[in-house]
Amino acid sequence: MFRKSLLIGLQAVAVLTLCCIAGCSHWQGGGESKAHAQAVDVTVDWNNVVRVSNTNATLQVVVSPLMSRTSPIHNQVFQSLHDLGSDYVRYQGWLTYPKLVVAELEPPANGKTSWDFSLLDPLAEDFAKATEGHSTIWDLSTIPQWMFKTTKPVPYPADPNEITWKYEQGTELRDPSMKELGDYYARLASWYTQGGLTDEYGKKHESRHHFTIPYWEVLNEPDLEHFTTPEQYTIRYDAIVSAVQKVSPQTKFVGLALAETSPNVAGFDIPRFFEYFLNHKNHRPGIPLDMISYHAYAETPPEEDQSAAPFSYFDQADQFLREVRYIEYIRKRLSPETRTTVDEFGSILASEFGQMAPGYVFKPIYASYWNLSAALYAYTYGELASLGIDALGESALSQFPGFFPSVSILDWKTGAPNARYWALKLIHDHFGPGDKLVATAVTANVPVYAQAFLTRDGRHKLLLVNKRERPSGISLRGLSAGSEEFLDETTGSGPPSTAQINNGSLTIGGLGVAVIIAEP
Repeated sequence: MFRKSLLIGLQAVAVLTLCCIAGCSHWQGGGESKAHAQAVDVTVDWNNVVRVSNTNATLQVVVSPLMSRTSPIHNQVFQSLHDLGSDYVRYQGWLTYPKLVVAELEPPANGKTSWDFSLLDPLAEDFAKATEGHSTIWDLSTIPQWMFKTTKPVPYPADPNEITWKYEQGTELRDPSMKELGDYYARLASWYTQGGLTDEYGKKHESRHHFTIPYWEVLNEPDLEHFTTPEQYTIRYDAIVSAVQKVSPQTKFVGLALAETSPNVAGFDIPRFFEYFLNHKNHRPGIPLDMISYHAYAETPPEEDQSAAPFSYFDQADQFLREVRYIEYIRKRLSPETRTTVDEFGSILASEFGQMAPGYVFKPIYASYWNLSAALYAYTYGELASLGIDALGESALSQFPGFFPSVSILDWKTGAPNARYWALKLIHDHFGPGDKLVATAVTANVPVYAQAFLTRDGRHKLLLVNKRERPSGISLRGLSAGSEEFLDETTGSGPPSTAQINNGSLTIGGLGVAVIIAEP
């Protein structure tokens, strides 16, 4: 899940003409010497629609103790999730807290089973309530460890809130027929959609849950977890899908959830997983390939100076985008009806990979990091919209020191949103599927991204992203009046500020994200 690096980027185009001035502060008119200016023309042809967007701005919710009903920020966590109102939110039961994500921790034996949802249910119920009315992707990805062949049983913490990095072991399932694996997931689906399950010995267990699960994602990052091969994953996918379909016929499925779609992860052969999995000939007859997913994180090397991070992150973004284009080529050739979600996306401070070792000491996160990561998400959203990707899921809702805090969109102490949350909400509230991207041409190479949209409600809007920490003056030609909602280093972790544009000029602050709404 958070064990790779990569990234995103975008270089788009906008709508107007844009004069980007390096080193100026927030201004609403001219006045800067041309000696300090980088003249940038951004020309938008509002009459030339180049694509209709499919892209949903959404997020990943990773199960953690901060989501429990005894957590001091429980209410803030789920209220923030509800307030976003996103579709395709990913609910991820990851392996670090086995008692919170695995419903059968011990193998059935001697007529007895260990089925226990007492800790899983409150989390799932609160997630379902917060996302009611929206499509969601459920990924209860952690296979009970006893299903794998290991030299000895794999222990797990008695305390459900104690983290472990050692629950995932083994590569080969003890039941080569995959029936045991498929039955486990069928029982999970039955518990949450059919009011209960019947266990391995025929005993019925009642849940009273009748949730609708629009999408079921099959496992998580198999290329890293259990070092699964494309062939093994495809067989396991088919077994799980076949079993869950019988229980919940209306549910669609998401496959792959790959980690190593990153230029920073060594040893990944991009084509092999996609070429094999997306070839329908490699699946059982009738197995659907509704959607695929993969992940991306930007990462700054530990030795790199903080000031270099904006350069590094957006360079990684551009590498990731090249990989997306290649993956799209494979998908369109083999399974064009299959949709795509990048359902885990963000940035990670490299120092956090040390949290798995004894004696780890958390280092406070520098303030501008949150704005940098927010700008990265906005930039990537625009570029993936231009590529036809169906969803971009920001990772993740509520993390904390010891559990990848730099990917959190909420403060782990107060539950208050940070800049990453507000950027997601800003994008979600202004852009979405059905918007029309119009031709936008940038005539100079500057670290400001721009893309113009004709939105579903008929408005003319422009997305701007500043990839650097210095403010940039913007001169808009073709859009002389309107309003602006923006985030930057001056707003910090607060909500977006607003401003009026009366003369076609503005300044986008350092690491800023802005949405310009033209007057009708």
